[in-house]
Formats: sequence, structure tokens, C-alpha cells
Amino acid sequence: MREHQLLNKLFRVESFKIGEGTISGYIACFLAFLSFLGVLVFHFPQYLTTPELRQSYDADVIRQIMFVALVISGSLGLLNFVRNKNKRLGAFAWFFILMTISLGAHQVEVKNFESAKYYLGLDWFILDLLGSTLIFIFIEKIIPHKKEQAIFRNEWKGDLNHFFVNHLIIGFVLLLTNQFVHKGLAWMVFDDVQLYVNFMPFALQVFAVILSADLFQYFAHRGYHEIPFLWRFHAVHHSAKKMDWLAGSRQHILELIVTRCLVLTPIFVLGFSKTVIDIYVITVGLQAVFNHANVRINFGWLQYIFVTPQFHHWHHSSDKAAIDRNYAAHFSFIDYLLDTAVKGQKEWPDEYGVVGDYMPVGMWCQQLFPFTKSKQN
Repeated sequence: MREHQLLNKLFRVESFKIGEGTISGYIACFLAFLSFLGVLVFHFPQYLTTPELRQSYDADVIRQIMFVALVISGSLGLLNFVRNKNKRLGAFAWFFILMTISLGAHQVEVKNFESAKYYLGLDWFILDLLGSTLIFIFIEKIIPHKKEQAIFRNEWKGDLNHFFVNHLIIGFVLLLTNQFVHKGLAWMVFDDVQLYVNFMPFALQVFAVILSADLFQYFAHRGYHEIPFLWRFHAVHHSAKKMDWLAGSRQHILELIVTRCLVLTPIFVLGFSKTVIDIYVITVGLQAVFNHANVRINFGWLQYIFVTPQFHHWHHSSDKAAIDRNYAAHFSFIDYLLDTAVKGQKEWPDEYGVVGDYMPVGMWCQQLFPFTKSKQN
């Protein structure tokens, strides 16, 4: 509670007005903090970077982005500190700017290193958070579903903590997943099947990898809803009462691990190529964030084929007609074929969250929730 009150004093987010400096102060803090994390990554790449990810980006480009981020955050932080009565945001931004500069900032040299067996995915967190905020906050402001909903809505700090933890332990999650998939399911692999899959047209392979993963995800997702013990874990994800790009990060870590293992099973068994898997990973990342976002787009008849924000928002609705419906993550036609799609409702739901609103506030309380007694209805 004290931590929550302290954050509220430091980051006053009840209302933003153009010209008062709060928005620029937040941007300064955001960029300064990410720059600080970035310089830590340069110093300890063997422990703080994801091996699969660091092969896909150019370190020199990251250095340039960090330099620009420091310039912008420094300028906005100084402006906030000079012009505004509340100088907390400017001071907070400059604290991390000075820490980053003292550690070498964008000029840190990265020498040859060996990948550690255990690592934290800090680079994945930085790049994903930066990309998500730049893309999805912009989209939510251009074409919002609920225009009155603030960027920093209630409980956003807890969801940002979920985002941070889920990305930070990606190395641990991938290690467990690889152990389960490659060692536990090796008996399911047949060379003839994998050879046939690799001879399929590329577009068909992409469709097949997304469909097979979505079918496994569908039945796992349905199990989370229909089995009371599993629901206690999945209820964490459904407890968000407002939907935006960050709400999808609210997820119990054990559910994250189990679901990833199950979804990767058909991908491993069928033997899809790395390129096809990379496309699937990108699709999952973008669609997962987009479908939770506070955006209003009319997809017309495509909503009966693909999962859209409107389709998935109904999955999160506390409306009685929407309970245990719309399970698919990518292809909505799966729900229509299996008769689990929401039908006959109005265009968008009004309320979200778990029925009874029994979930505690804050990431750590939500992670502990499945193991505690509750007033769950």
C-alpha cells in the first residue's frame, strides 16, 4: 500500500492537459529508464540478452536509438524541471540519464562473450515495450473504442509489472519449454511427416503453423475456463476491467509456461522451418497486443475468419452471454465451427473483468491468488 501511494505521489496521472508538462515528463522518464536498462544490457549481454533475439537486431542501430532517446528525455526532463512546479518527473528522468551516462551510455563496447545458460530477457523487454508503446498508444489515440479512457488508466502500474516480469524471465520460460518439447515429446516426431510439411508451399506452411498452434491453444484455453482449479490461474488474465494494449500482459506466470509448452508442441512435432516459426512468433506478438487494445476498427466479414479486437473484447466481457466464449487466439472460425462464439450480441461489450470482481489489485497479489482462499463466485 505504501509503495502504491508513493508511486501515485510521484506519478500523478488522474488527468492530463496539454501544456502542463505531465505528458512530456512521462515521456522523459520512460525514455531515460529504458536507456538505463539498455546500458546495463551493453555491459552484461551474456546475462541480460535473449540469444535468439540478439541475432535479429543491429547493436549500432540500438546505440543510435539510445542516443536519440537520451537527447529527447534530457531535453523534456530539463523543460519539465524548469517550467513546472511539480519537478518530480524531470528529476526522476535526469537521475536515470546521469546513471546511464556514468555507465558509458551508447558508447559502451561489447566484447566477444559466451552465452550463459540462464539469462534474463531484458533486451526483449526494452524493444517490445518501446515498440508497443510507439505503435499501440498511437493507434489507441487515433481510433479509440472508448475515447474517454486514459492512457494511464487504473491498475496500469500492476499490468506494467506483469509485462516486465513476463518478458524478463523469458529465458527461464524458453528453457523449460525446450526441455518439455524436445525431451518429453521426441517420441512423437516422424521424419516423413516433417519432410512432407517442409515440402508444402510457404504460404500453406504459415497457415498450418498458426492453425495448429491455435487449435492447441483453443483447447488449453477452454480447459482454463471450464476446470475450476485452472480457472483460478486464468482469472488473473480476465480480471482487467479496462482493455488496452497493456491489459493482455496481465497473466499468471504458471499459465504462461504451461500454455507456451502446449502451443509449441505441434510446431516442434511437425518440424516447421525457422522462417515459418519466426513469422508465427511475430504474428502472435502483434495479434495478442492488438486484440486487447482499446481500438475500434470495422473488419466486416473478416471477423468471422480472424480474431479481431471486437471478437476478443467479448471474451473478456463480464456479460452473462459472453462467459466461456470466443476462445481462439488467431482464427475466429474455430469458435464458430465448435459453437463457442458469442452470437446475437451488440457490437461491443460494456463491462469487463471477472464476475464478482474478486481479484486483488497488484501483480504480486495476483500471482499469489490461485494459492489463496477467495470469495470467488
